Amino acid sequence: MRNILSIILFFVVLCGYGQPERAEYRVIPLPQKIEEGRGELVVVRSDLDRMVKSVVGGKATKAIEREGYVLTVNKKGIRIEAPDSAGLFYGRQTLMKSLPLTGDTIVLPFVTITDQPRFHYRGMHLDVCRHFFPVSFVKKYLDIMALHGMNTFHWHLTDDQGWRIDVPGYPLLKEKAAWRSETVIGRNSPVYDGVAHGGCYTKDELREVVEYARQRHITVIPEIDMPGHMLAALSAYPELGCTGGPYEVGRSWGVFDDILCAGKEETFRFVKAVLDEVMDVFPSEYIHIGGDEAPKVRWDACPLCQKRMQTEGLTTCNQLQGWFAKRVENYLNSRGKRIIGWDEILDCDVNPSATIMSWRGTEGGLKASAEGHDVIMAPTQYCYFDYYQTKDRVDYTPFVFNAEVLLSKIYSLDPAPDSLPEYARKHILGAQANLWTEYIAYESVAEYQVLPRMAALAEVDWCQTSQKDYADFLKRLDRLQAIYDQKGWQYCARRE
Repeated sequence: MRNILSIILFFVVLCGYGQPERAEYRVIPLPQKIEEGRGELVVVRSDLDRMVKSVVGGKATKAIEREGYVLTVNKKGIRIEAPDSAGLFYGRQTLMKSLPLTGDTIVLPFVTITDQPRFHYRGMHLDVCRHFFPVSFVKKYLDIMALHGMNTFHWHLTDDQGWRIDVPGYPLLKEKAAWRSETVIGRNSPVYDGVAHGGCYTKDELREVVEYARQRHITVIPEIDMPGHMLAALSAYPELGCTGGPYEVGRSWGVFDDILCAGKEETFRFVKAVLDEVMDVFPSEYIHIGGDEAPKVRWDACPLCQKRMQTEGLTTCNQLQGWFAKRVENYLNSRGKRIIGWDEILDCDVNPSATIMSWRGTEGGLKASAEGHDVIMAPTQYCYFDYYQTKDRVDYTPFVFNAEVLLSKIYSLDPAPDSLPEYARKHILGAQANLWTEYIAYESVAEYQVLPRMAALAEVDWCQTSQKDYADFLKRLDRLQAIYDQKGWQYCARRE
């Protein structure tokens, strides 16, 4: 075989393709099993796609779960087998990340890679409310996710500072709620920039993103946060609030007391109209309904909310929020959908069928899983990518949220630790990182904040705990960052 290879290499070099570069299969996320054989395959880069044979449901995939694959390189060529099209996609991603970045010819050592993800929910979040990002950047964000094996895009579409989805019958959402008059400078200083900011996606644009994501085996989960974080909507339709306003689209950051009135039926007519539009655009099984940071001061003083509590036999405003969430969930369930809510809804006696996104640490998620809720781990101390990436902030150019999430910290996360009993561990769907954009006004800063931290989260979601080795990860990260460079993506080069 070596003699044959030498003849092939001589022929390739003689034909003007140059000295071959060698592939490296230890990519990010690290495949579960890499078995190199004896021998090598030399290919011309331009012929690579033609040489890859893809097979759905081949014999080698009988023990592989969905999204898994078997990648084989031998004297017969290159073969990717998978139980589904997603597995073929991830197998091809591993192959492409293995290739050298330069050179016309490539040496592929014989190998059998058997791989599948540990978790089937591997998420990234993007807030487009605090700062609006065009469809072109959202697509770029999806490309970044695809490179890292992420399969769920949590799109935060409504908040106090801006409303981003057009809803027939409520035209002021697009005309008024989508725009704020100005933005506070820094961390809620008394100074504002005096510049209007906003934007609203058309239905065609939303569908364009959904299709772009689908082609990369990414599901888009939309979030319509309720009953809190609704100040932008209230500014357009003040009758939906407890006091009737006037309200203003949020110009600063934080939590606002004005939320949707739970005592008015018109509130639920509005919610249903919004959710109908969301379901018409987004085919995902899940709809995220938020539920976080909903102060109850207005409900405490609202006669209609108090009457609702009396009618429904409720004694606390937390129970009223639980009743609100259940009513919304029942409507979505009737349409074949399921809800996700932030972990605050655990305090509101929600249905066990609600999936919990645990952001205030991991404790809420562990508690929820033990109670039978499905759980997505997104704890601030591991997964908030709007935080600083280093302890030393002197040379850190972007001004961001005043806390830190280091690369090493992310890598240490175990969403479903062995300390959990098996019945609870099976409810952990995976982990997600969140990018809130109060201090992220530019696309380049958004990229910088998620890279290379998304690489660490990729291994948290994909690899078994026994595979993880931070020192080895850092070595492999050099190669991945070379891909970032080739693509022109911004990233933090410091590692802590």
